[in-house]
Amino acid sequence: MIDALNNVITRRSFSKMFIAAGARLSATWRNAVSAEDTNASKLHIDRRALVSRHNVVLSAVDIMSPLSVGNGEFAFTADVTGLQTFTREYGQGIPLGTMAQWGFHTAPNPQGFSLAKFPLTFLDTGGRQVGYLYYEDKKSLPELGPVAGYLYANPGRFNIGRVGMELRRRDGQEAKLSDLTDIRQELNLWTGHLVSRFTFDGQPVEVMTTCHPDNAQLGVRIASPLIASGQLRVLLAFPYASFGFGGDGSDWNHPDAHQTVVTHTGTHRADFARTLDSDHYYAAMEWSSSGTLSEHGPHLFHLSGASDSSILQFIVGFAPSTLPPRLPDAESVASAAETMWIDFWSTGAAMDLSQSKDPRWNELERRIVLSQYLTRIQSAGSLPPQETGLTCNSWFGKFHLEMHWWHAAHFALWGRHDLLERSLPFYERILPKAQAQAKKQGYEGARWPKCVGPAGDPAPTYLECFLIWQQPHPISYAELCYRASPSPRTLTRYKHIVFETAKFMASFAVWDANREQYRIGPPVADAAELYYDDHEHQWNPTFEVAYWRSGLETAQLWRQRLGLDRDAKWDHVITHLPALTTRDGLYVAAETATGTFHDPGLNTSHPCMLAPLGILNGAMVDPEIMRVTLLRVMKNWDWKNTWGWDYPMVAMTAARLGEGETAVQALLMSEAKNTYLPNGHNFQMEHTLPLYLPGNGGLLYAAAMMASGWDGAPKRHAPGFPDDGNWTVRWEGLQVAP
Repeated sequence: MIDALNNVITRRSFSKMFIAAGARLSATWRNAVSAEDTNASKLHIDRRALVSRHNVVLSAVDIMSPLSVGNGEFAFTADVTGLQTFTREYGQGIPLGTMAQWGFHTAPNPQGFSLAKFPLTFLDTGGRQVGYLYYEDKKSLPELGPVAGYLYANPGRFNIGRVGMELRRRDGQEAKLSDLTDIRQELNLWTGHLVSRFTFDGQPVEVMTTCHPDNAQLGVRIASPLIASGQLRVLLAFPYASFGFGGDGSDWNHPDAHQTVVTHTGTHRADFARTLDSDHYYAAMEWSSSGTLSEHGPHLFHLSGASDSSILQFIVGFAPSTLPPRLPDAESVASAAETMWIDFWSTGAAMDLSQSKDPRWNELERRIVLSQYLTRIQSAGSLPPQETGLTCNSWFGKFHLEMHWWHAAHFALWGRHDLLERSLPFYERILPKAQAQAKKQGYEGARWPKCVGPAGDPAPTYLECFLIWQQPHPISYAELCYRASPSPRTLTRYKHIVFETAKFMASFAVWDANREQYRIGPPVADAAELYYDDHEHQWNPTFEVAYWRSGLETAQLWRQRLGLDRDAKWDHVITHLPALTTRDGLYVAAETATGTFHDPGLNTSHPCMLAPLGILNGAMVDPEIMRVTLLRVMKNWDWKNTWGWDYPMVAMTAARLGEGETAVQALLMSEAKNTYLPNGHNFQMEHTLPLYLPGNGGLLYAAAMMASGWDGAPKRHAPGFPDDGNWTVRWEGLQVAP
């Protein structure tokens, strides 16, 4: 348990072209003066050409690069057929999931496991005993293992349905993936259309797959002679929820554990009511006049075409409540998707590197464009994303709040802060729980959890109750939103989140009378998670100390914007935080962990000692010490054991130090954890974590900062890129980073 033409200009197409052109002109006008200092950099960006040159085109099967369509709340991942036909084979790479933000399941709990009953572990914290929701295998009582496992795995995200094909040869044998030939699959980024072409049993097949921009609805059009012969049928199937760590969230081995009730059938539509234990959701399918739906087993349905038809069109919709009596047809879904994507690419920011002399421009631009697509469909929903988004599961589909910054902060720099704001109501909703947690531990304000599901409930683990670098994040989000929209409305909307977060941060700092300084921890777990086995004896981690100052200073700025006096306690903490720890002229992990570059095995995981001048503005940093630290990291770090967001983090530090070449090298470093697959996903490791969206989001934040600059950046074009004449960075609509 713990583990989707013709030449006639219709009224609709004219309207779309007019809207898109107006959006492009508006974006150009808004950014006519944006600090460019070369003629090339001032040229208007052809956004369609920029985006389209990075369309994903596959001419062979690649189980590590299935392609997804989605809208931020819902995503559907397809194999080379454009649907989920070969799920077993792709399960060995990136699995084929259908996931929604609301798609969580809670397993039966006959033992009555609950957080309220779980015994707390009390540790000395600033001279008083504080209870922590702690469990660690082989250190905690063995009988707590099943309890902790259940609480950690539930609720878990699951696959809400499989939409695939049943392909059979003329002899009746089921198709193998190797039977497909003449493969050409293209994800048109500009329109959001996934078009898949292949030959099977000597006959061509063409599939267009699209996702509705607002609903969990998939529109599909299939054209093939195989429809009339009955060799191609559409498969709709519903699984039970898996309790495993990764995978697509499906369990196909327990058909009796869930129910699929056909609540309505008609000539061209069927409705389904789904029950998984105490969880319920609904689905519906509408198809063209030539189709016939039949049930072929528990939770399994086939849509067949007529014997005189070579076209099959249908739409499948999913929802937590009953679906409307009429769904849009597949053509309408494709049109709506196209409108959404043209608007997305035509507004917000754009970055064009194509006039650069440096041969690396194309790969960097490819990563930037595909990361925009992926974060739009995976990380722009009403909940913070899980690390694998709506593609497959990691940590049971729960989301890590310390990673939320890496998923979504970039939206604000790319002129799309509204996409960041979609997930911020989550913090407003769980604020009472965060306040209650802080109060229970003797603190003021709100203490935010780490790894949670939609309800915001933590679980007992060895680490999560001690990690703290997610605490200042909500202040950072609020400030990014204010910088993008500096209005009283923004201040009013987020002031409570900002102030409650700052209250906790100030009260969490412990006064050390002997040193006349505040101390962060113990117990504490650093962002690199290297010293989690000694959290009782760790304090003043370098990044966290700097982030504490940055967060409290920003909260004070919010008070001043609202006409309030600065908070005296917050100022006292700000002015009495310890200096960032160094050893032999290098910044190290923490005051209690100075062996970063000296002791074997510690130059690994996240090099977070770079973050105070990179992610943050360097208010506590000596730039020359940081420069030496950066160079040491580049030369001697254990890159094989890093994570995808480490590379943009390094690039941000390099950019602020004027080391543009180092910044580019970091973003494109040839390491397994910095691999960007043909579909644009940042690969991490096989099976358990085949993709990693924090890498994509971090790349976008770093690239935006390198191009548009940051507060106090040098007054030159693209100050974070090499100033060697080999880079021509054209951009529109980017915001300056804090």
